[in-house]
Order: sequence, then C-alpha cells, then structure tokens
Amino acid sequence: MANFYTDNPDLRHHLGHPLMRKIVELKERNYTDVEKFDYAPLNFEDAMDNYDKVLEIVGELCGGIIADNTEDVDHQGPRVENGRVIYADGTKANLEACRKAGLMGMSMPRRLGGLNFPITPYIMAADIVSRADTGFENLWGLQDCAETIYEFANEDQKQRYIPRVCAGETMSMDLTEPDAGSDLQSVMLKATEQPDGTWLLNGVKRFITNGDSDIHLVLARSEEGTKDGRGLSMFIYDKRNGGVTVRRIENKMGIKGSPTCELVFKNAKAELCGSRRLGLIKYVMALMNGARLGIAAQSVGVSEIAYREALAYAKDRRQFGKAIIDFPAVFEMLAVMKAKLDASRSLLYETSRYVDMYKIYEDIAKERALTPEEKAEMKKYSKLADACTPMAKGMGSEYCNQNAYDCIQIHGGSGFMKDYACERVYRDARITSIYEGTTQLQVVAAIRHVTTGTYMTLINSYDSQETPEALMPLKENLRAMTAKYENAVATVGAVKDQAYNDFMARRLVEMAGNIVMGYLLLLDATRNEAFVRSASVYNKLAQSEVARHAEFIAAFTPDQIELYKA
Repeated sequence: MANFYTDNPDLRHHLGHPLMRKIVELKERNYTDVEKFDYAPLNFEDAMDNYDKVLEIVGELCGGIIADNTEDVDHQGPRVENGRVIYADGTKANLEACRKAGLMGMSMPRRLGGLNFPITPYIMAADIVSRADTGFENLWGLQDCAETIYEFANEDQKQRYIPRVCAGETMSMDLTEPDAGSDLQSVMLKATEQPDGTWLLNGVKRFITNGDSDIHLVLARSEEGTKDGRGLSMFIYDKRNGGVTVRRIENKMGIKGSPTCELVFKNAKAELCGSRRLGLIKYVMALMNGARLGIAAQSVGVSEIAYREALAYAKDRRQFGKAIIDFPAVFEMLAVMKAKLDASRSLLYETSRYVDMYKIYEDIAKERALTPEEKAEMKKYSKLADACTPMAKGMGSEYCNQNAYDCIQIHGGSGFMKDYACERVYRDARITSIYEGTTQLQVVAAIRHVTTGTYMTLINSYDSQETPEALMPLKENLRAMTAKYENAVATVGAVKDQAYNDFMARRLVEMAGNIVMGYLLLLDATRNEAFVRSASVYNKLAQSEVARHAEFIAAFTPDQIELYKA
C-alpha cells in the first residue's frame, strides 16, 4: 500500500527548511508545554519527529483508505434527505478514519484538544489529502475555520467549540449568497439580536462547501439599514440548535464528494463571534488568507496526482515500438509539468512559513508584550504573507489546471474516458482557480505588492543568498528577468490611466510570480540537488513568460484597450 508522504521526498525537503527551527521554537514557547502535557515535544528534534510521524499517518491513510474510496465517492456523491446531507459511503469512512487517527484540529493548541502544529505541517497534510481525494480535502480542510474562533471568539466560545472540532466535528464558512458571490459587501442574510444576547439568522446562503456541517461561521447583516461591509458581523451557528435546512446540493462538474449546499436559515439561533461590524472588514479577511493557502495546497495536491498519472502512463504506453515517454513531445511535457509542480509547491511552503511567523507572533502578543524586534518581524512576515497568499493561490491553481490538461493530453483518447483517474483529476482541478477568489481577484489582491515594491524586496532578498558556481547561470537568467520586470513596472506606472493599469496588472503579477518561483527553485536546488532539473526547466519557462509579457507591455499603448472591449 502506498504512503503518500514517504513516497514523496520533496515533502521532507520542505519540512526541513532552516526557518522551521525558529517557527517551532516560537510555536512551542521554547517547549514549555511539556510541563503540562506529557506528549508535548522536549526540543526541536522531538517536535520535528512528531510532525514526521503524524504526516506518515496522514500519508498512510491517504495512500490507502482515502485514495481507495475516491472513485466510488465520485460516482455516488452526497445527497439530501429531509433537509440534511447524507455523505457518500466512502466520505463517511474517510471522516471516521481521520477522527480515529486524531487528524482534526491539527493547528489548535493542546489546551483545547489540538496537536499544536504550525501551519506548515498542517498545509503539508492538506497537500497529501488533496492528492488522494481533492473533494475530501475540502471537508477535512475546513477544520481551518477553527482558527477564526481561536483568534476572534471569546474564551467561553473557544472552550465550547474548538474541542469539538478537534474531536472530529465538521465546520463550514457560510459567506456567499445568491446575489452576493465575490462581492461579499452585498450579503443580506439578516441577523436580529435577542434580549438574551443571542441572535436569530434569517435568509439564504448558496455555494456553501460542506453546508450541513456541525459548526458554521456565518457572515450576516447585523446593522439594520446598512448596505455595505460595515454592517456585517460574524456569527457561530451550532447545528444542534436547528433552524437551518439544506434546500439542495449543487450538481457540480468535479469535487463530487464535497457537498456544495444552498442553505435556508429560519430563525436559526446563533452567537456573535468577536465584535459587531467587523465580520467582513476583519474576520473574513483573516479567514480568506487561510482559505487561499488551503486552495494553494489543494492545487499542489492536484498537480502531484496529475503528474504521477501522466508519468506512469507515459512509461507504460507503447507506440511505434517504444514507450511514449521516449518521444520529445511527451518528455518535454512531463518535465514542464514537474517544474510547475515543484515551483508551485516551493511557493506554497514559503508562503506557509511566512503565515506561521506572523500568526505565531500575533498569538504570543495575547500573552505578553512583544519586543520591538518581534514587532518588526511580525510586521515583515505579515506583509510577505499578504503578498504571497494571492500569488500562491492564483498561480498554483492555474498550474494545477494546466497539469491536469496535459495529463489528459499525454493519455490521448484514453484520458477522455472515465476508465482513467485523469478524467476525474481534470474535473476536480477546474474549481481551484475559481473558488475562494478567482485568479482575477487574486491579481487584484497582489498588484499592490507590485506597485509598493514588496515583490521586488523579496526578489532582492533571494538574490542576496549564496549560489553554487554550477547554478550561477540560472541566477544570471533570473537577474535578467528581474531587470525586464522592473522596466515593465516603471512603464506601466508612468501611465496615469487606471483602466490601462488594471489591464496590465495580471502581466506584472505573473512576471513577479515567475521570478519569485524561479528563485525559490534555485534555493531548493542549492540545498538539494534533486531540484536542479526542475530549477533549470522552470528557469527556461520563466524566461519565455517574462519576455512575452515584457514585449507586450513595451509595444502596447493605452488607446489599444478599445480593441478588447465588447
């Protein structure tokens, strides 16, 4: 039986990044938890060994139970009976296996029943789960909603809800509505305060992943007469209180095992999470950063299975007297698929480490005052996380779609048939560049880090690190790309035309992404020669992409936008 952790040495490479020592020491408060919990780590090596062992369990479950159930779940799917969701049989078995293995509430503190994992090994588990069953990763990964309760709810709410999540109860985030998709300011689900301090929720939510979960985070309009984000608050709804029914499950193209629900709230009793009026402005924004990271991990898992399916088929399939992997048209596709996979994974874990650093400092700040140096570090990593989450989600999801497409192409006509996993992988991949903010919205979030120089500062920090002589040609290529990027940023910035600036934003963000991922792979290759091939292949790909965008920007004038308008 395959183990989806131990069969992929790239995961241990990323888990062993040098920054992990500081992350773990901060997360474990210099290992003081051992005084209260006998299973807490004694030191860094003990903590890393713990992460490794838990990820082995994740890999074993995914390579066996979850992967074995994937096809049946895809065919059976969930259904609605009497306003409740009935999971596919395989989904029920997957959830039960994860509960028994203690794989829920991984990042929650031990005092609340969690494993106290940093974000990075938790995201690694999500990567592995997605490879096994992309749709199931949605259900399992929504445990991340507990972060919002931990960060913003009161202590009583933390004590009542988080241990339930750690014990295996499921969560959902109920944000979108029929008339409020990406524009969450338009949310109109009504929240009415009651004399006892509780609230009643009334209205409809749509496209809610795992919408019949045990515990919901609900965005609702608490301030009567308001129409924008300042009138929205966040609420915790407990399914045991009743008042919410599932009207229907969407009939989707992919991720069939994950029920996407339309919910009807009718006097559903709920409680306020945090402060009024901050639901969208503060809490959803924090929630969405975690969601972006989760979809980036999901995308990498899809890229992994797409590459592995394509590679296995290319080695096995023979045409004209030899395996098709020996044809240049095929081995080039496979090399590029692997380079895109490695590049998106490198960005994913770089981003998760940035998120770890600032979130841990935020948590420490609840216990004691941060030193000036710690405050500066928190600010630095918060900015980097803010810059890299939309890039990791946007580019990672696009790459996973491209890899799923190429996986089918390598299979030829067989790939169009349901006899092969790649047909399901292709359908599952498509949603990653849509939900939790489309790729176009990720560009909107990322472009300010182009104009304010965040990406340039990051690129310079990577460039300043030592590079072996053998890899210097790659660094020189990246420096040449960076010069083209800087010139393109200056060209676009010199034009004071918002429509033109918006039109060019995608190109600038992609250029930055190509260069950042190129440098990350160079750093990986410096630490581990197994990445030299992908670093070299991606360097060539990035060169062509950066040059293409640079040439387009140089030859384009603002008046030419009219050519593209309907």
